[in-house]
Amino acid sequence: MSAFERVTRRSLLRGGAVVLGSAMAAPLLSACGSGGNGGSSKELTFWNFYGPNPQADAQSKWFTDLVAAWNANNEVKVKLHYLPVSEYLAGTALQTAFSAGQGPDIFLLSPGDFLRYYNGGVLTDLTPHLKPDQIADFDGGVLDTRKVDGKVYGLPMEREPLAMYYSIDAFEQAKLSEGDLPKTWDQLLDVAAKLTTKDRFGLLFETIPGYYQNFTWYPFMWMAGGSAVPENGGPGFNAPGIHNALKLWQDAITTKVAPRKPQGDGAGNAPANLGSGFVAMQQSGIWSVSQMEQGKKDFPYGVFPLPVPDGGTYTTDIGGWAFVGNAKGANPEAAAKFIAWALAATDADGVERGRQWNTVVKTNLPARKSVQEAAKAAGAFDKPALKVFLDQVVPGGRGEPRYTPEVYKAVSDAIQAAQLGGVAPAQAAADAAGKIDAFLKGYKGAAML
Repeated sequence: MSAFERVTRRSLLRGGAVVLGSAMAAPLLSACGSGGNGGSSKELTFWNFYGPNPQADAQSKWFTDLVAAWNANNEVKVKLHYLPVSEYLAGTALQTAFSAGQGPDIFLLSPGDFLRYYNGGVLTDLTPHLKPDQIADFDGGVLDTRKVDGKVYGLPMEREPLAMYYSIDAFEQAKLSEGDLPKTWDQLLDVAAKLTTKDRFGLLFETIPGYYQNFTWYPFMWMAGGSAVPENGGPGFNAPGIHNALKLWQDAITTKVAPRKPQGDGAGNAPANLGSGFVAMQQSGIWSVSQMEQGKKDFPYGVFPLPVPDGGTYTTDIGGWAFVGNAKGANPEAAAKFIAWALAATDADGVERGRQWNTVVKTNLPARKSVQEAAKAAGAFDKPALKVFLDQVVPGGRGEPRYTPEVYKAVSDAIQAAQLGGVAPAQAAADAAGKIDAFLKGYKGAAML
């Protein structure tokens, strides 16, 4: 993806990615069919990375059951199209489909990539299909990064906050207790050093470049008082707080308390890293509770909030995937109706669907108040790890930011340069800030949040 090309009306796709960033006038993408599969207005294609997958797991079944329930009662049918996580998240299949005018009718989208598609004019306004009480049921702020000018363009399935996971056995072997859980950045590196052995790293941050790495680094940027783009008259990316956040991740590598490469598919995979004994502490999201239950059921671990820099304010990043509709698809209105039914219905079936997804087949915090109450009533947050998330991690949380691909890439390059490339944090930040500032001078798309 070309990160810093100045966008014009004729800018479409560069390197398989939708180059947006301007939204100056007419939509940037041509009319789309139904997922490139010869679909019609009577069949909508839904691209996702959950189901039906080859493992036929509980998450896959939730998706297939959802679509089956809709199809049984509606003339316009929905057809699932499964893509592996690696292809959906790190590949270009979705972007390439839209570039060819063959984007799916419904797809999953994170806040981190929202502006690519909104500024490209391909997101359906869901607001006409949502009742005021349905919008109000979404917890405070959870819709903000999916809204533009008060209109809703995506409905979140979940809220996924980040925290630190730790091995209880590793702590005991290092003669550390719960009272030694790090609360500051200096303590984090100090404890990581004590946990590091010839066979185990003390700490793990994500080192694989991509939207997920950015997502996991943003809380450190915020806690140090920084931002990727200027906020409230602030300095933007080249600021002391940014330098400090980059230095923390760099120091973890240079002091060799953290590896240059995670195991499994990345640092969001707790069983492959923490559960294997490869690391003693790792940053991951609430989803790792269910991962550990399924993959390392008997492994003793705990969870604690992200440590804070001296003088900083605790903040974590809260992500989560949303259903969105293709405004240029075969039947945008039907797609919007399906999304509203699937994720915003306030009847008993709608609430139960949300409870099942967030606390039975997966571990998340529900995006909706009614679902969260139903989950609490069912005892979903009685598990120690989830109780920590609910009581200690989420307070002070902030929604995953939405930046354009150009800003995202500049930040990603800075993280990589400092963390793995040995570039001085101040220089990495200055290089990225120059690119971001140059891009922002010509940017006319939706607000970055």
